[in-house]
Amino acid sequence: MKSKTGLKSVAAAVGFASIMTLGGAIKASAEDVVLHMAVPDWPPTRIMKEMFDKEYKSASGNKVTLDLDFIPWPDFYTRVNASLTSGEKKYNMAVSDSQWLGAFVEGGYFRKINDLLDADPELKKAMDGMHPTVLSAYSTYPYTTKNYYGFPQFPDILVSYARKDIFCNEEEQKNFKAKYNKKLPCTGEEFDDVDWRLFENIGEFFMRKKGDMLAGKPADDDFYGVAFQVGKGYDFSTTSVHTFVWQGGGNIWDETKVPDGHAQGIVNSPEAVKALDHMLSLIKYMPPVAKTGTMDIFKSDELFRAGKVALNVDWIGLAEASLDPKTSKVSDKLVFGQPPATRGADGKLIRWSQIGGQPFVFTTWNTDLINKEAVGFVKWWLSKPVQMEFVSKGGQSAIKSVYTDPKYITFRPWNRAWAPGLDWQKDMWHVPQFFELLTQQQDQYDLAITGKQDAKMTLDNVAKFQENLLKEAGLIK
Repeated sequence: MKSKTGLKSVAAAVGFASIMTLGGAIKASAEDVVLHMAVPDWPPTRIMKEMFDKEYKSASGNKVTLDLDFIPWPDFYTRVNASLTSGEKKYNMAVSDSQWLGAFVEGGYFRKINDLLDADPELKKAMDGMHPTVLSAYSTYPYTTKNYYGFPQFPDILVSYARKDIFCNEEEQKNFKAKYNKKLPCTGEEFDDVDWRLFENIGEFFMRKKGDMLAGKPADDDFYGVAFQVGKGYDFSTTSVHTFVWQGGGNIWDETKVPDGHAQGIVNSPEAVKALDHMLSLIKYMPPVAKTGTMDIFKSDELFRAGKVALNVDWIGLAEASLDPKTSKVSDKLVFGQPPATRGADGKLIRWSQIGGQPFVFTTWNTDLINKEAVGFVKWWLSKPVQMEFVSKGGQSAIKSVYTDPKYITFRPWNRAWAPGLDWQKDMWHVPQFFELLTQQQDQYDLAITGKQDAKMTLDNVAKFQENLLKEAGLIK
């Protein structure tokens, strides 16, 4: 029979052993931790969830569950905004569009992450390895400062999707050359060199009625030359307008020049008006739904996958479905290239484009434990092996060591066109007033797209509204 003193010693030894974990860290017991995250419902977040569930193990020893609330893109902002502003504190993390940063930082909902980066060299190294344009767009508020709020989750840019069975057809090649005295693009490299004039020729050339000959066969339905997003919902028209304006030498209101940068005279400059007018002139070569202001990114993608469009300009985030024969009638007929651009006087292409994609953000009410596990998840996600696997499944990575890896371009046919576009990306505003700016100009662009007013009136209205709103907010003197 042991003495009472001996029993106490054994109990202490057993108790001490039970709280030791690998590497000597003391932990009373493993905990169940759930990370609740709001995400858009599309392939990049679905792939992330599948990878997490199959592979993720927290370095802490805790059992971590990733609970994703998949929200359709058209409802994403309104649902997340409603949750954050209601005070329900439902989410620990969110995939946020970059333009939300100012509104939700100033509202007290998104957590600044500089201290987390400073405390974790491994995490900081991953962030420092990002393409600087992506890091600035997805993470900073005020825009382009060193105040960080987001970890890049999915970097998205526009690419051209094209039907190589049609573009490479000998008869179509011959007829296009005869009509325009230009080579009809066929390879990815040839699509990289498409400017908007050639894009317009392609749009006009491939307008076919049901029964017209198309690549040696009667078209089984009306067929259209080109498509890109011109939809009233969310930011769909804005994305296209910004791209045309930047390439045409114009600009949007520049928040980095606060308080000296004006909207009047900039947003409605002659260059901007000419660029918008150019964009509007191309809509006639698109499916009729474009003229109703409802050609969002999903509709143009859907029509292309249904075999009704020759050339579509859309986000890489949607491209995976085009390769799947279950969701695409043209899955085995595709070629990808960089999106169309404006050819400058020197013959070089000006490729400025509105960046897409999103960061992860942390909410301000998380406990230390939640933040610790959220950082662990982000570090895992941003590690090169995980990013390489994500890319191999159809995702993208803004980490230079990933997109410059020789294996990268072998994973998907559009990857060769993706990385070169990173240097040409710009972003819209990050200010708290972004939603008012966005919704007003979306309404105005819709009036122009549907033929109710011209480009000059449209941009005059946008510039006047923005000047007044931003002066009231103190962002313009």
